[in-house]
Amino acid sequence: MEEGGAKPVCAEEALALLNCVTQSPYDEDKCLRLLHSLRDCVLAKKVKNFSLAGQEKLETKSSSKKA
Repeated sequence: MEEGGAKPVCAEEALALLNCVTQSPYDEDKCLRLLHSLRDCVLAKKVKNFSLAGQEKLETKSSSKKA
């Protein structure tokens, strides 16, 4: 979570899709609707990449080792 209580861009849509694919029984139609909702969000907000909390630090360390 970002400081000030702000939610990451398209977080609700992404979380809903992830939770959908874990449900049993799997409802493909519902998950497909949620996928389209996430796609609409990232296009509207011009999202280029998603990352998990702390992921940037890990990527920086691994890329510096390769160099």
